[in-house]
Amino acid sequence: MPDDMARPLIRGRGEGRGSRCLEASMCDPDAPVIGIMGTGDFSRSLARRLVASGYQVVVGSRNPKCFIALFPEEVEVTSQMEAASQAELVFVAVFPEHHSTLVELKPALAGKTLIDVSNGIRINLDGPSNAELLADMFPESSVVKGFNTISAWTLQVGPRDGSRQVFLCSNSSSAKSSVTQLCRQMGFVPVDMGPLSSSLEIENLPLYLFPSWRVPVICTLGLFIIFYLYNFIHDVLHPFVTSGKNLFYKMPIEVVNVTLPSVALVMLSLVYLPGLLAACLQLWLGTKYKRFPDRLDRWLTRRKQLGLCSFLCATLHAVYSLCLPMRKSARFKLVNMAFKQVKEGVEDSWVDAEVWRMELYLSVGIMALGLLSLLAITSLPSVANTVNWREFSFIQSTLGYCALAMATLHTLLFGWNRAFDASQYHFYMPPTFALVLILPLIVLLGRLVLLLPCMSRELRKIRRGWEKTRHIRFTFPEVVSHV
Repeated sequence: MPDDMARPLIRGRGEGRGSRCLEASMCDPDAPVIGIMGTGDFSRSLARRLVASGYQVVVGSRNPKCFIALFPEEVEVTSQMEAASQAELVFVAVFPEHHSTLVELKPALAGKTLIDVSNGIRINLDGPSNAELLADMFPESSVVKGFNTISAWTLQVGPRDGSRQVFLCSNSSSAKSSVTQLCRQMGFVPVDMGPLSSSLEIENLPLYLFPSWRVPVICTLGLFIIFYLYNFIHDVLHPFVTSGKNLFYKMPIEVVNVTLPSVALVMLSLVYLPGLLAACLQLWLGTKYKRFPDRLDRWLTRRKQLGLCSFLCATLHAVYSLCLPMRKSARFKLVNMAFKQVKEGVEDSWVDAEVWRMELYLSVGIMALGLLSLLAITSLPSVANTVNWREFSFIQSTLGYCALAMATLHTLLFGWNRAFDASQYHFYMPPTFALVLILPLIVLLGRLVLLLPCMSRELRKIRRGWEKTRHIRFTFPEVVSHV
């Protein structure tokens, strides 16, 4: 059965005659009257969704005649005082700096529920929130904070996945209950965030710009710049300085293609390194009830983002590698090599060792990318919700270490025996693959050590609640005051 929320909403005035409600749905005259203060984009989308959900809607405006054509025919657009008098529940959809213009409606709004949908223009850490100021302004009304994380577009096209959630908070349980029922009727999923003091957190939610992605992205970009400069000096600048070879054409493709897998392997190692450090810390302390250091704790919570950044670099590396034969420089090299072999009378240039190296190198790389793709897919909430915790842990941990092992083997096969070739050390700098192997090999060796029976048994006991000493005191993280 198709989702009704995915159907087109009611049409506006002038788009035909008769009912403007959803198909086979008429507005119920006995439905509660919902008021909306304000006539902006959010108000118009909200009015359409409410009418489509079977509610009677009245919109309060200071200039009703100017905005009546923007709303469906089922919506009554009138003065703010009349709308406040008719409605049983009122959405305050005006900018917070204009809340003071509603003070004259105090008598009409007394005893009613006000839903504050406003947001600030910047993150507010000190308070008070817009909803708390509105509650102080209307002490005889029950203020509920909600719908501020829902966009006008979501109201238009219908809720989908994560956008179904509506965070609510209020000091009045009855008011919160009525708004919760309203949310469900509109097709959203209400999330109770507690008292009105939580409104500051709810108001800040739409203002954050990928807060959990900031460090992983900076780390990825930083590693890319470092490895790119290293590869440029090693593979482009050294031949130019020592023998005058102009290899600057390698900068857009080849240097980038060598840099991307380096970043991907290091980032994937950073996904599993904090788990090893946490396990070692638990073994050393003999308990799981002592908090990790704050930096390690934040590192553990960023593993998903680090893994997805690694997957992005690995995918780009695969695309770049497929495009290598398409370059003019590759074609010229191939033709020149063929002419050179003909000139020198070489009949067969087949080298078994190189053929096997490349076959194994590509095969292992494809398997590593496939496992990384599986990890990335299962990290999506819609997919993760379909598996239980044991299955999710198996994929992200066991298969994740398999992906790291495959990626490490892929790099080892790329290096083959060139790590022992002195000519590969330009400016006494080791080749890039030798550097990037250090961290993943440490992580894999650490994992193998933890799999030893003596270590795994001890760690399992600790994580099941066993303590080496009973004098462990759980400590909360220190609160950093904002000056």
